[in-house]
Amino acid sequence: MHLVKCALISIVSLNALSACAVSDNYNFSAQPQTSSPPPTKSVDQTKFEVKPYHSEPEASPKVSQAPAKEIAKSHDKNVPFWGDKTSQPVETNPAQLKEGQFIWKGDAIPSGPTVVVVSIPEQRAYVYRNGIRIGVSSASTGKAGHDTPTGVFTVLQKDQRHHSKTYNNAPMPFTERLTWDGVALHAGGLPGYPSSHGCIHLPSEFARLLFNASPMGMTVVIANKTKDPEQVVHPAQLAPVDAKKGSMVKVPRLSAKEDFRWQPEKSPDGPLSIVMSGADRRVLVFRNGVEIGRAKLALQQAKRKLGTHAYIMQDGWGTTESPILTGVQAHRWLAVGIPGHAGEDKRPLNTAEGKGISLPPAFAKSLYSILVPGTTLLVTDAPVIEQKTTGVALNIINADSPT
Repeated sequence: MHLVKCALISIVSLNALSACAVSDNYNFSAQPQTSSPPPTKSVDQTKFEVKPYHSEPEASPKVSQAPAKEIAKSHDKNVPFWGDKTSQPVETNPAQLKEGQFIWKGDAIPSGPTVVVVSIPEQRAYVYRNGIRIGVSSASTGKAGHDTPTGVFTVLQKDQRHHSKTYNNAPMPFTERLTWDGVALHAGGLPGYPSSHGCIHLPSEFARLLFNASPMGMTVVIANKTKDPEQVVHPAQLAPVDAKKGSMVKVPRLSAKEDFRWQPEKSPDGPLSIVMSGADRRVLVFRNGVEIGRAKLALQQAKRKLGTHAYIMQDGWGTTESPILTGVQAHRWLAVGIPGHAGEDKRPLNTAEGKGISLPPAFAKSLYSILVPGTTLLVTDAPVIEQKTTGVALNIINADSPT
């Protein structure tokens, strides 16, 4: 009688189901399974005992209105749409994101290793590319009795239009499978607390953006306060874990006697990103996801605000002096219209904005020598270096590829 009742409910509200099929077999047409799957393992070979779940699907989620035309191209109109359609402004404090909200500009980064950190205590998912956070979203992990496993995982399979076999063909859009037991990242219900059957539910548009940006084999770290370091449970601006191994990344601060640190040999090639923080009075340089240098930033006016800007270096040269190194020609930089600052898109960098800002000469010379088209310059008044508190600061965004 119980099964009959569930079947009747599924016929009436099939498309509203958001249950997470942790014990699903996953029918991936692109990569069909021809043999029994290997046992669940994380990257560090830690085994997670995930119980098979047979409880009923969750209550029907509140379905948003049909997405905009540009979103509809990738979203199936026959399945629910969870969460916001667009990103919040980059100044939004991630800790203040409500259920269904997110911050994202990750599709604009040219390239670089990508890693996702899921914080179970925060019910947040953080995305980093080239060592810098490019997105953060509200999330919903496993409820009591269906706990989401913690550890280091890789994306095993991807299916944009996956449906659950276990839960009455319930839609699980933009599925990125993490374990053979069925734990995955995918679009789903977001009530503001743990509600899934083990998976990580994300807003539909955020799940789409992440799905398109993430490669197969991408590292995903799921953290809980009972066993993981605070800097992973409460991630900040810079990636707290290595994008390839998922191991902790800890870069020492500059000492009182150090004006800069320059270690290009740590990452000889790859995409280059520069972060300038007015709050920290620091400039940090990342190449292929690895920090290769940092320096003290001097401002002539102590209370000067840098604002929030993202630039990308273009081919060719400017007509004025470089804002990075005195006495040499400026490169050509164009602004990127990040969420909340769309009006700045394609605006040339005014080198006058660099006046009153100085770097150690040796550091500036070394940095200038490795700049190439596609290099990203990110400017913010917010702190980016790890803080002692658990507060989350302004989201930093990378730039578009050269035009």
